Formats: sequence, structure tokens, C-alpha cells
Amino acid sequence: MDVARPPKKQTGRNIGIGAGVVALVFLVWFFWRMKPADPTYDMSSGVMDSVRRGDLVREVRGPGTLVPEQIQIVTAQSNARVDRLVAQSGQNVAVGDVLLEMSSPDLEISTLNADQNLNQAKATLLSLRTSLRSNELAQQGTVATMHTQYVQALNDATASDTLVKLHLISVFDATNKHNLADEMTSRLHYEQQRLDDMIKSDPDQLKSAEANVAQLTQIAAFYHERQKDLTVRAPSLGVVQGLTLQQGQFVTDGSTLLKIVQPGKLKAVLQIPESQAKDVVVGLLASIDTRSNGLIAGHVSRKDPSAVAGTVTIDVALEGALPPGAVPDLSVDGTIQIEKLHDVLYTGRPSYGAATGQVGLFKIADNGHAAVRTQVVLGRSSVTAVEVIRGLAAGDKVILSDMSQFDNVDRVRLKQ
Repeated sequence: MDVARPPKKQTGRNIGIGAGVVALVFLVWFFWRMKPADPTYDMSSGVMDSVRRGDLVREVRGPGTLVPEQIQIVTAQSNARVDRLVAQSGQNVAVGDVLLEMSSPDLEISTLNADQNLNQAKATLLSLRTSLRSNELAQQGTVATMHTQYVQALNDATASDTLVKLHLISVFDATNKHNLADEMTSRLHYEQQRLDDMIKSDPDQLKSAEANVAQLTQIAAFYHERQKDLTVRAPSLGVVQGLTLQQGQFVTDGSTLLKIVQPGKLKAVLQIPESQAKDVVVGLLASIDTRSNGLIAGHVSRKDPSAVAGTVTIDVALEGALPPGAVPDLSVDGTIQIEKLHDVLYTGRPSYGAATGQVGLFKIADNGHAAVRTQVVLGRSSVTAVEVIRGLAAGDKVILSDMSQFDNVDRVRLKQ
């Protein structure tokens, strides 16, 4: 018969399973506590600079162009058509030289109408002067006749008094003589008053008509002057620029026809970023790089009071003789010296982040094998350098390239 056997003990197996679980838990905890590996940065594509102590020249830089100091813009005085181009861009001209000829049928009609209105006003004035003079002479004749009749009536009235006393005429006739004398006195007074009114009012009528003639004369002269302006002449000595018109082209009143410039008198107009232009003042020294034509010394002569599109316009007056290649509209780069700082700690200007204030820079560590983020306070800045106020020491090396991809780490490994 079968004999029942006791079950085998699983102690060893249980111990093995427990040890495995403990080991697994330990490994999970170990890897969870392990820090991720530092990211790698390739130094071959980066820019590094050292921290130095010494004198720092603060400068600002911006692009610009050379422009003439004196520009005479010639504009169209009326709507017209270009008939003939006499001058060309780049041509030297003297005062009064013909530049181009134009025509305007509308202006010719306006000129003819102005002349016609002026002639009519002159004829009206002549007719009015003649009429007033004739009326005045006629009234003077009327007054003279009336004065004669007045004297005669007065004499008759006086004589009638004597005749009544001699009983040669009746009292009724004498009364009529006196009434007639009174009537002649009144009529003479009225006619004389009418003559006086004529003498007073005639100058006012003539003055009004003469003023109308004078106004129409100015209008006619204006149109004749605009007719002359159709032949465009050089207003000053210089070089023609910006003449892009074609024969037969129609231009409108006020449009720019060309420019007259003096090429020997140029200035540089720079566009400085508004963040850097705050320290620029009139009188600061400047250097203009004409690229292929060398450097030109100058000084700041004007600063625009407002910023446009993030830049401030700065005018630089050029000093000394200009190089042969310095021509209007030439693209240049300008550098303005703000000040010179003595015995300061400085390094190259970072290509990312703020140019001043507190920034995070990666400082080289572990003999060049790693870089550690360091909080640095930057001060006054220049074009390529910036003052270090706190956070670095002379001899430290920092990475100036854009490190924004490592904003979430404080340490990177460097690949040489």
C-alpha cells in the first residue's frame, strides 16, 4: 500500500525570491537616484573669451549711408509732360542750366484765361474812369447853370422890391420873384451836394476797379511764371541725381523731378539701435568705415529725438578730405566712441540674453572639460565687450555663444 510523504520545504526557493525582489527594489532606487548625464557642447562651433582687467573703450556701432549735406530738390510746379531731357544723372550743372523741358496744355489754357480776364478788367477800369470823369464834368456844368439861374432869380427878387414901391409891378409878381429865388437857392444847393458826392465816391469806385486789375495782374503773372517753370533750370551749382524721367512721361504738380547735390560735402547718417543710442550725444568722436575706401574720421553733429523701428538716426559730420570712392548713397558702418573706462574687469559681449544686468554665463571648469552656469552681473557695454561687475575674476573663461538650448541645465560637458 502507498505511504503518504510529507511535502518538501520551500525555504531556499523563498529566500531566493525575496533576495531577487530586494535586489530589484535596490536597483530601481539606485537608478532613480542617479543623476542624468551632462549634455555635451561642441566647442568647435562656439565662441569663448577670457575675463581681463584694463581699459575698456565703450563704443556703439550701426549701419548707415553717406548723404550730401546740401540737397536741392527740384519739383514739378504743375501737371505736365516731359518733352526733352537735357541733363542726365551724374552731370555737373551750373546755376541756370536747362535740365529738362516740359509742356502743359492745361496750364496754357489757364494762362490765356488769366490774360483775358486781366484785359477785360483793364478795359472796365478805363471805361469807368472815363464815365466818372464825364459825369463829374456834366454835374459841374449843371451846377454852373444853376448858379447863373440862382443869381438871376436873386437879382429879380431884389429888383421886384423896388418896383413894388414905385407901383410898377404888383405885390403878387414880387412874391413870385422871391419864391423863384428861394427855389433856385435850394436847387443850387442840391446840385452842389450831388457834385460833392460824386467827387467823394469816384475815387472809391476807381480804387475797387484798380484793386481788381492788380489782383488779376498777379494771377496772370503767376501763370506766366509757371509757364516759364516748364523749362526746368538748375537752382544751384552741383551734380544731378535721381533723374529717372523718360521723354513723354507725365508728372504731377509737386512730384520730385530730380536732386542737385554737392558731392564734396557729405555726412554719414547712421541707424543706431535705440538701446545703445541713449548714451550718444552731440560732439562724440566717430569713425566711418567705407569698407573698400578706408576709414573717415568725424564727430556726432545731430541726434534724432525719437526712435523709428527700433533705431535712432545719428548724423556724423566728416572731417578732412574724403577718399575718392566716397560718393552719395554709399553704404557704410559707423562706430561712435562713448567713453573710456579705466582699470575695469571686462570680457567679450555675450551673443544672447541681456547686455547688462544679471545673466547666466557658462564658465569653463575642470581644465576645459566642462562648463558651469555662473550668475554674472554685467555693467556698461560696448560693441564687442562688456564690463563685469560681479561673478567672475580675471583669467576666467566664459562661453559667449548662444547657450539657450541648455537653459534647463547648470553644467555641460565640452567637446573639443
